[in-house]
Amino acid sequence: MRKGIVILISLLIWERSFANIIYVGPLKNVKSIHAAILIANKGDTILVATGTYKEGNLIISKPLILIGDKYPILDGQNKFEVISIKANNVVVDGFKIYHSGASNLDDYAGIKIYDSREVVIQNNILDDTYFGIYLQYSKKCIVKNNQLKAYNQGEQQSGNGVHCWKSDSLTIIGNTVDGHRDGIYFEFVTNSFIKDNTTKNNIRYGLHFMFSNNDTYQSNSFIGNGAGVAVMYSNKVSMLNNQFKENWGDAAYGLLLKEISDSYIVGNIFEKNTSGIYLEGASRIQMDHNIFKNNGWAMKIQASCMDIIVAKNNFVGNTFDIGTNGSLVLNNFNNNYWDKYEGYDLNRDKVGDIPYRPVSMYSMIVEQNPPAMMLFRSFITSLLDKTEKLIPSLTPENLKDNMPLMHQAF
Repeated sequence: MRKGIVILISLLIWERSFANIIYVGPLKNVKSIHAAILIANKGDTILVATGTYKEGNLIISKPLILIGDKYPILDGQNKFEVISIKANNVVVDGFKIYHSGASNLDDYAGIKIYDSREVVIQNNILDDTYFGIYLQYSKKCIVKNNQLKAYNQGEQQSGNGVHCWKSDSLTIIGNTVDGHRDGIYFEFVTNSFIKDNTTKNNIRYGLHFMFSNNDTYQSNSFIGNGAGVAVMYSNKVSMLNNQFKENWGDAAYGLLLKEISDSYIVGNIFEKNTSGIYLEGASRIQMDHNIFKNNGWAMKIQASCMDIIVAKNNFVGNTFDIGTNGSLVLNNFNNNYWDKYEGYDLNRDKVGDIPYRPVSMYSMIVEQNPPAMMLFRSFITSLLDKTEKLIPSLTPENLKDNMPLMHQAF
C-alpha cells in the first residue's frame, strides 16, 4: 500500500515538472489565447498580457491555469459566450470580461462551466454580460472575489449574476453582483456555501434558492434589490449573520420563505425593508438573535406556517411588528424584545409580567384592506389598537410573547 502511494506521488511530481508557462500578448511569441489553449498541455499555465482580445468563444477542454496580467480585456462583442470551461481543474484568474452575447435558448455567459469539477473562477471583472458566471452539473467549484455588473432593466433581458444549476459542494465567496436579474441563483444545488458576498440593485432577488437543500449562506449583504433573498421549496438551509437592507416595493421582502422546512435564521439584520421576513408554508424553523429595525412589517407569518420558533430577537422601530392572515397560530414567540411593549416587571427579572401581542388590530385591517394605510398615525388607529389590547377580538389569541424581554436581547 505504501509503495503504491509513493509511486502515485512520484507520478504527480513528474507530471507537474513538465508543466509550462505560455506567454500571450501582442509582443509575445503567442499572439492569441486561442493559439495558447491549442498548444498547451494538461496543467500548463497561460499568462495573458494586458490588452484587448476579441477572440469569440474561448473553449477550455483540458486542465489549464489561465491568468491575466493587469486585467486583460476579453470582449465578447455582444455575440459570443466568452469563456466555456469543459474540463476539470481549470483556473481563470484576473480578467475583464465584457459584452457577452445574449440568448434565451443557450444562456450565454461571461464564464460558463459545463459538467466539470474543481474549477476556480476568481478575481475577475464581468461587465455587461447576459449571465455572469454560470455553473451547471458542477462539483467542488469555487467562485471567489469577482465583480459582476449588468445594465438591463427588465427580467427577460437579463440573466443572473452567479447562476448555479444541478451542482454540489460549491463555494461562492467574496463576490459583488450588481444589476442582474438575480444576484446569485441556486436551483437543485446541494451542500454549498455562500459567504461575504454583496448583491445590490438586482432586478428580482439578491439571492434565490429553488429546490436546494443542505446549503448555508453567511455574512452576506443584500441591499436595494427587488427583494433581498427568496428561499423556496428547499430544506435544511442555514441563514447566518447576513444583512438585508433597503429592499422596498409592493412585493418586496428582506427574506421570502416559501415551502421551506428544517432551517435556521440566526444573527441577521433586517433593516428598512417593506417586510423583514415573509413566511408562507414554512415549518420547523429556528429564528433567534436577529435584529428587525425600521421595517414596514418586521415579519409577516401566514397561517399556513407551523413550528416556527421566534426567540431572543430584537424588534425596534418597525411600523408593524407582526402581520398575519388568519387566527390559527401553530408557532411559538418567546423571550423577544419589543420596543412597543408597555408592560411592567414588578419582580425585576428583566422579563415582562404580562404577555405582549405583536399583532395590532390596525395591522390586521391593513392586511385585508391596504388603502387603510392612509389612516396611519391617526387618532382612530391608536384608539382601535388600545381597545383591542383591552378586549381582543380580531387579533389571534395565541399569537403572543408570554415572556417579553424588558431590554434588548443582545
